[in-house]
Amino acid sequence: MRALGFEVKKVDVLKILKDYDREGNGKITFEDFNEVVTDRILERDPKEEIMKAFKLFDDDESGKISLRNLRRVARELGENVSDEELRSMIDEFDTDADGEMHQT
Repeated sequence: MRALGFEVKKVDVLKILKDYDREGNGKITFEDFNEVVTDRILERDPKEEIMKAFKLFDDDESGKISLRNLRRVARELGENVSDEELRSMIDEFDTDADGEMHQT
């Protein structure tokens, strides 16, 4: 669940097992796990999640996402994306035509 961005403590895991272990064997099925994750996702605040994602891109804490920021993220993810493609992404959300996406 951590890989999906959830902070999970031991007490949370024990509660999940208690609530979703329908067979009482200390395990949950994939379907049960899927239900747990779906429930957790629906509890999230979409604006908060967007701000977290923005901050991951904005590593220089400028309040903007630049071409340099996008290049870094693409490289970290192992994506082979051209500068032209990255600029197109920025242009899609660049509200003031300064070549960057701003936090609003």
